[in-house]
Amino acid sequence: MSDQTAVQAEINITDKAVKEVIRIKSENSIPGEHALRIGVKGGGCSGYTYQLGFDGESKEGDTVVEKDGVKLYVDAKSFFYLMGTTLDFSDGLNGKGFVFNNPNAQKTCGCGDSFSA
Repeated sequence: MSDQTAVQAEINITDKAVKEVIRIKSENSIPGEHALRIGVKGGGCSGYTYQLGFDGESKEGDTVVEKDGVKLYVDAKSFFYLMGTTLDFSDGLNGKGFVFNNPNAQKTCGCGDSFSA
């Protein structure tokens, strides 16, 4: 855990996203110390897709972002593509879910789940 990088401004999480993470953890009996791991992997119609899941511990090289008791873990490769991103939550007319507002995405697909950089 000594190789972790604590970052506040490189990846942001909105208040709505924080509340939704807390709600999901509570409704699914996910332990409080678990963090939301966000990442990027190859695939999707534009080249890369976003990944979300809960993880009980950070891994060597992870960047850890924390806001209001909610932690995000981001591996080094994904962090490269996610620098400057804001993780938000939308429950509007266009659907309900987490939204990545990623300034590095040069092109996104119609569904908003994949991007190219």
